Amino acid sequence: MKRRNFTLMWTALLLAAVFSTSLARAEDQKLGVDVGKTSAFTKLAPAEDVEKLALTQYQQQLDEARKKNALASNDDPQLQRLRVIADQIIPHALSWNPRAKNWKWEINLIVSKQVNAYCMPGGKIAFYTGILEQLKLTDDEVAMVMGHEIAHALREHARERMGKSQVTNGLARVGGVVVSALWGIDPNLTDSVARGGANLLTLSFSRDDESEADLVGMELAARAGYDPRAGVTLWRKMSSASKGAPPQWMSTHPSGKTRIKEIEKNLPRVEPLYEQAKK
Repeated sequence: MKRRNFTLMWTALLLAAVFSTSLARAEDQKLGVDVGKTSAFTKLAPAEDVEKLALTQYQQQLDEARKKNALASNDDPQLQRLRVIADQIIPHALSWNPRAKNWKWEINLIVSKQVNAYCMPGGKIAFYTGILEQLKLTDDEVAMVMGHEIAHALREHARERMGKSQVTNGLARVGGVVVSALWGIDPNLTDSVARGGANLLTLSFSRDDESEADLVGMELAARAGYDPRAGVTLWRKMSSASKGAPPQWMSTHPSGKTRIKEIEKNLPRVEPLYEQAKK
């Protein structure tokens, strides 16, 4: 009888644990931001070609910085700080894009007054010292910037822009030989990659892309244990630093006030993830 009671008690505890885990998973799935599916335009620009182009341009920029003694060494404290934050964020990025699991993630720091950072397709990240020093970013704010840039790569906004360019130009596949000669990539690369979006470093994104990257980046940072409310302080700093910039309707970027409003609207969806990450 005692053995039977013990078995029943153990079974009840096991079922309770399973139910609790399932409930927690269900609740977790309700959390986070909702940005919809990746644009169908991305399919018009082959991912492999875009990522290979990105790698080529990333390496070229690092080479140029190295020649100018502007590439931070591996023992640079700021670079080490960035890499610690990246190590926390990247594991949470993989579920957003199946290709990201095979990306060779890399982060470097370039000594420059530019207030800028980026993540290229394929997970190649660069920060400029200007954004860290001029804005005096906290770790939480750095995580918001990094999450934002990683989100652009995960959501394949560069491929989307190239696909849209291809449709606009009404071309299916042109200029493969030129691209192959210049960049050493597959001649099957679409014309939008070859001409409309060849320079990934200067490729601009739409307002919707920027807003989407804000939200996805905020979720990534929150899951990694960084305070998502830092998105508000970050954009206040950015707005202050960019006084004199054109108003929202004249720019592809949402205004600082618009970004802050959207971030605050979505905070309730990511703050529980941040609290979970801190436990």
